[in-house]
Amino acid sequence: MRSPKDFFRPLAVGAPTPVREVPFRPSRMIHFFDPGNEKMAAKVPTIAPTVDVLLGNLEDAVAADRKEAARSGLVKIAKATDFGDTQLWTRINSLDSPWALDDLLTLVTEIGDKLDVIMVPKVEGAEDIHYVDRLLAQLEAKAQIRRPILVHAILETATGVANVEEIAGASPRMQGISLGPADLAASRRMKTTRVGGGHPGYLVREDPHGTDGAAPRATFQQDLWHYTLARMVDACAAHGILPYYGPFGDIKDTTACEDQFRNAFLLGCVGAWSLHPVQIGIAKKVFSPAPADVAWARKVIEAMGDGTGAVMIDGKMQDDATYKQCQVVVELAEALAARDPELRDAYAAAESRQNEE
Repeated sequence: MRSPKDFFRPLAVGAPTPVREVPFRPSRMIHFFDPGNEKMAAKVPTIAPTVDVLLGNLEDAVAADRKEAARSGLVKIAKATDFGDTQLWTRINSLDSPWALDDLLTLVTEIGDKLDVIMVPKVEGAEDIHYVDRLLAQLEAKAQIRRPILVHAILETATGVANVEEIAGASPRMQGISLGPADLAASRRMKTTRVGGGHPGYLVREDPHGTDGAAPRATFQQDLWHYTLARMVDACAAHGILPYYGPFGDIKDTTACEDQFRNAFLLGCVGAWSLHPVQIGIAKKVFSPAPADVAWARKVIEAMGDGTGAVMIDGKMQDDATYKQCQVVVELAEALAARDPELRDAYAAAESRQNEE
């Protein structure tokens, strides 16, 4: 076990000093694209300003014979594009694949100054993060990168879920963790072929009515991912990193996608993956606090003063616990409003209406 004093020392001579706190930048949607697909690549300059995170995907959905093309495509795109305030991430191939090492060697040395976060799939324990951590430090030193590239883990195996707390605290580079429901379902031998979302067979049924129990009984579909997501959120919160819902595979079912994203938002996630442009707007809507909620939170904070004691506002008791909840909402709203003028105006209008009431 390393001494805590050494935790924030660079792992290679000449590597940048590790961060002590993960910088919070809006990341409501992590928008995936295939950098080896010329049609998708051509759309990058147009899509980049509309999303918080643009991710060049090198792993799943990229065929084995196109891995190198995707990698070189991402290098070309990164060098040619000014991303402005939009973060550039990549998902490398899994560490047990023949492509992961070349992914890191190429991307860090060629475009390390443009990359904000490297997403690592199928992380099963702290040892996976330690390997990437040391290698990144060596490559950063070689390429003279002046700020550390952060690491994001995907939780998509049963072993990874069992070790999620140690994964979250494995390195100062850890930026966050995403739920990977499809691979996790296979790892657990779950009987679903859906990518995220619920399943009509996973339900509870209300008790029988009447003496013979023959009357129809309502059923309520349950969330297959609630336990895992809640455990992941707790691990991330305990270690000061950010939790994300992963993909929702049914592109046409925008209603269920919005519901699933909102469940994750309410539970503590800061964003989700978007696999198609139609999901960008859904993520933006869901993972931005509603203007009315922000106005109410500001009202509570103003009435509470230093945050101690208790007050009654519109017939509802507010105390130090609700004060802290309101601070979470307002801090997120302010971070998003600084990037999104439309959202800033909506928050200002809602607060003005509340003050007039």
